[in-house]
Amino acid sequence: MISESVAPGGRGRGFGLHRAMDSTGAVIGSLLAYSLWQMGLSYSSIFLVAGVLALLALLPFAKVKESYSAPKCEYSWRLSDIPPDLGRFLAIACLFALGNFSYMFFILRAQGIFSGAEATASALLLYALFNSTYALLALPAGIWSDRIGRKRILALGYALFALTALGFALVTSPAGLIILFALYGLVYALVDGSERAFVSDLSPPGLRGSALGLYSGALGLAAIASSLLAGAVWQWWGPEATFFLGAGAAGTAAVGMMVWRKRSGTQP
Repeated sequence: MISESVAPGGRGRGFGLHRAMDSTGAVIGSLLAYSLWQMGLSYSSIFLVAGVLALLALLPFAKVKESYSAPKCEYSWRLSDIPPDLGRFLAIACLFALGNFSYMFFILRAQGIFSGAEATASALLLYALFNSTYALLALPAGIWSDRIGRKRILALGYALFALTALGFALVTSPAGLIILFALYGLVYALVDGSERAFVSDLSPPGLRGSALGLYSGALGLAAIASSLLAGAVWQWWGPEATFFLGAGAAGTAAVGMMVWRKRSGTQP
């Protein structure tokens, strides 16, 4: 819906706004959960509150109306029919996803530095910091990708994640964690919306929804493999090795994005 509702030159802004609003909700939710926990509510009660809020979020859909005209969809499920540029980008995005394992590993890393009640509080507050940075910078990053190109923004985001993962492998202090979680939020601001906008750019007009679905499915499978692999490495060799693995995959994806060249007539 976003890709069809904005002009091609404004897709970064559109997806950036979407990610900013989504992350703002995550910030408010994290702070609300922290406040309820401080008030003495049990985890089950906090999840009950979250469930009620999720149901209330359905109400605005009554006012949402779609108004777009898409070309006829003639999708083929053969992988050979995927536009070559899109296929090559999906391979790079999946490689990055293999290193970008679940944020819970970052939370566990933070809890290993704190102790007692501080470990629980740090998980909530650092997650709020991550989402605050993400929410504040997602829209500017999307606008930036419209101006200088998705490729440069994504290469920067992948490279910054590699450096952030290295930082998590070596961090030993709470101050270091604060800086790293802020950088982690910046990575998502640069990457998350820009990847979706780039998939839209590289997709034929009538297949944009299918391409975004393929992108989400491919990254979902990569995320499952990533977290399973990260968990195994964490158990066998420790958290430092896990983050070194993430840095290596992200660094390789950054190089792949830097050398990526458009071959077909799609939007760069």
